[in-house]
Amino acid sequence: MIEYPKPDAPFSEVLKAAIADLSATGYVSAERMTEWVTRLRNAAERDLGPEWEVDVEVRRDMERLLERFMSDQKLPRVVPGVGRFTREMVKPRLWGELDRRILASAQLIKVDRREAIERTLRRFQGWATSIPPGGDETVDRREVGSELRKDLVKYRYHKRFVATDQGHKLISNVADLVASEAGAIAGIWHSHGATDARYDARVDHLRRDGKTFLIRGSWADKAGLLRAVNGYMDEHTMPGFEPYCRCWYSYVLSPRRLPDDFLTRKGHDWVTQGREELQRRMA
Repeated sequence: MIEYPKPDAPFSEVLKAAIADLSATGYVSAERMTEWVTRLRNAAERDLGPEWEVDVEVRRDMERLLERFMSDQKLPRVVPGVGRFTREMVKPRLWGELDRRILASAQLIKVDRREAIERTLRRFQGWATSIPPGGDETVDRREVGSELRKDLVKYRYHKRFVATDQGHKLISNVADLVASEAGAIAGIWHSHGATDARYDARVDHLRRDGKTFLIRGSWADKAGLLRAVNGYMDEHTMPGFEPYCRCWYSYVLSPRRLPDDFLTRKGHDWVTQGREELQRRMA
């Protein structure tokens, strides 16, 4: 008679018992296989937690991330010169972006969770049906257990990667929304690979590091004040768009903050007039 683990036993314990049973007896019936698969599925779902917890955890983490970005020194670093009024004006749009990212992240995690469980069960069935009736004394039960658990282990790591990636996409899009509201005219690309040698940076992203790209259709662009020395932002992917990209833009709000070669003659005149006006006011 088979001694099944307790109904609330963890996955590792249920898997250990299943491997021991089938190693000793072999594949003898579909009914026995179905019983173990059911028990393994239930144990895996218990260990990984219910799907509704994914929604709760993702929302909690994303809201904290957005709150930190908007309230501490990170936003002024990304959008220098942005004022409190602009922050308040753009908040309703930020919540929409937050909800969109929460939905995307939760869906990806849930899909990966289901697939990890299904792959694990298929691996188990594939292994179990290969054991002849009467069992196989040569089976390395520890090695088999490690092999059959690997998809669930990978899921836990991938869950964190997905959350991190979607979080960076959230902040990248939020920064772009705030910058647009503040009247940004350009952005300076920063590659994470330029400051972290351990980061597997994309070659084209490294090439963009430190380069300034104009925002097409900005007020300064429409006014003919700027020259697109390195081109426009919309000619490249945005930071965070590609999987696990950790690059970012620091935005420029005024032609005065751009090097001289980015200014047309009209742009130079605009900057000069502005400086002269400021000097007159200070006199």
